[in-house]
Amino acid sequence: MKTSVTWLNDYLDPPLDAAAQSEVLTAAGFPWDGEGVSENGEPWQEIETTSNRGDCLCHVGLAREAAVIGGSRLVPPTTSLQTDGDPASEAVTVENRDSEACPLYTARIIREVEVRESPEWLRSRLEAIGLVPRNNLVDATNFVLFELGQPTHVFDLDLLHGGRVEIRRAREGETLLPIGEGAEPIELHPDDLVIADAERPVALAGVKGGADTAVHEGTRSILLEAATFDPVVVRAASRRHRISSDSSYRFERGVHPAEIAHAADRLASMIIEIAGGRLAPGVVADGLPIPGDREVSIRPDRCRSVLGIEIDDDRIEHLLTGLELAPRRDGDRFVCTIPARRLDLEREADLIEEIARTHGLDRLPVAETIHIRAVPPRPTDQALGVIKDLLVGLGYHETVTHTLIGRDAASPFIAEDRMPLEVDDDRAAAEPTLRPSIIPSLLRVGGHNHDLGAASVRLFETGSTFDRVPDGHRETRRIGLLADPPAGTDGRDALETAQSAFGVVRTSVDRIADRLGCSSVEVVPTPAAGFDAAGEILFDGRSVGVIGTIAADVAARTGHEHPVAAAELVLGPDGLEDRLDSWPPDSAAAELAAFPGIERDLTVVVDETMSWRDLESTVRDSTASASSLLDAVDFVTVFRGGRLPGDRKAVTLRLRFRAPDRTLRHEEVDPEVASITAGLESRGGEIRR
Repeated sequence: MKTSVTWLNDYLDPPLDAAAQSEVLTAAGFPWDGEGVSENGEPWQEIETTSNRGDCLCHVGLAREAAVIGGSRLVPPTTSLQTDGDPASEAVTVENRDSEACPLYTARIIREVEVRESPEWLRSRLEAIGLVPRNNLVDATNFVLFELGQPTHVFDLDLLHGGRVEIRRAREGETLLPIGEGAEPIELHPDDLVIADAERPVALAGVKGGADTAVHEGTRSILLEAATFDPVVVRAASRRHRISSDSSYRFERGVHPAEIAHAADRLASMIIEIAGGRLAPGVVADGLPIPGDREVSIRPDRCRSVLGIEIDDDRIEHLLTGLELAPRRDGDRFVCTIPARRLDLEREADLIEEIARTHGLDRLPVAETIHIRAVPPRPTDQALGVIKDLLVGLGYHETVTHTLIGRDAASPFIAEDRMPLEVDDDRAAAEPTLRPSIIPSLLRVGGHNHDLGAASVRLFETGSTFDRVPDGHRETRRIGLLADPPAGTDGRDALETAQSAFGVVRTSVDRIADRLGCSSVEVVPTPAAGFDAAGEILFDGRSVGVIGTIAADVAARTGHEHPVAAAELVLGPDGLEDRLDSWPPDSAAAELAAFPGIERDLTVVVDETMSWRDLESTVRDSTASASSLLDAVDFVTVFRGGRLPGDRKAVTLRLRFRAPDRTLRHEEVDPEVASITAGLESRGGEIRR
């Protein structure tokens, strides 16, 4: 915030020079960030403030902080008001239709004002911080804004149609011409909160007033607005229309309803002083009841323990009093009444922080050495690093996406016995659901890359997923994989394309299993939410996740025109947790085969419902003897369509035979092939010869 050295001293007794101001404010946690001299010759300084200290975005707020550390006394501004004439309620009515977005709106009426140039002292204060004086009414609102931190606004009362003020959301098709040279009309959004008269919007609430009701040289009666608005609503409107102001900057950091009346009194008093006029009796207001005072306790013993210094109770009480926290002794603690402006003070730790910075951060002990203990990487992290390196080598890109997603994206992946878990926060209204699966996030990223021209993408991500049952919720850490069909498969039919994509993901899962030391990988067909066809993944007989092709309608929502395959492996709890924790896996050297084997390819037509697992077990059962020479059964390809019935498929197997002590002859293998053929035919298979 740009501050005037002279203006800040208006509230300090004795005053502090520029160097002293910057020194005490820096010590209080508001660092000095530059200085200069304005065009009127007054010195200014740039003081940084944190986002949770909106109460210090004004000269009185910073003066209060400087007084606590610098030894000065705070001299707050005073007001004196007299009313005259008809009540304000006879001139205007106020209806607040959205008290959540506008907790309190107040209006006061001043008649018979005279708009003219501001007095020299007022113009000097504003020029010192880089503002351009306009007229006495506008300058008064700017002065109060930078004096007390409360944004206010003045309307020409005679330009408000119908003697009515409404606080409501904008309606379809409404527009507003903001105040300001060269401003263009803006089309309002239905989420915008506006101040309206009986016919039209006259201000974008908390952001900018409208030109149609702005004060001018002929203004004689004004409506003085003092209100507070929800920070999120103000921020959204400011970003949406790319309009920012000193008012929106402060509302975005929070203005308490209890602070409104004091600022309105101050503004009314100043306007009457510099513009004349008569203040109508009463305040016309609408909104929620003003929240009561908050109390927070601090234990001096706890404060000393946390800060690691000896600071006596009297010093703690003195500092709390200087911060206007009104401490009172209650046994082993001080109970503080928190001023409404201090939105940042909610718990004991906050008060201890206040003691630390006002007592002096330089008085806190600093360790001369830092003890560091080097620890090896955790086995889980090493294992995940290996898996990620593997996937990158297979052409995958790692993504990092938000845990919150939209309801429409989450719903297809919620199991029937589970329910979505959502956050109750207005800031997440568009995407309130904690994702039940990583796959929706990968689909979204994949679709975005398709929009950018990438024909085929492979993605993976590790992260947490969430769902719930009536008696609680579950958090699971998983790794998700997503793959498009390989390049060059565009001309194939949908089923063949889906198989190509599935093959990519299945191969990736097999490689992960191999790296983790698994001896067998099985996929057991089973229904899964969000998939057209899916299977349960088993590593050495233990369920670790799901794999399949994404439901076509689900994929289409995120811009996938072709079939897409995905897998999701559970990292913990359960799932792969034990293997990750015991990384690296035990390994043993195996002697290589000393004699060549014989391979035979066999194509068998079977029912569409027969799984690879059943097919392989049929082959092995057909040669189940101690003397069997069968060494391996590998999948080669599958064919559907053509002259095959719709419920049949042709699967090609590669059978490998090997003897440990000699080179095999084909006549030795023929009986086993015949046995396998007979076994397959007994299961309804038809051998293609």
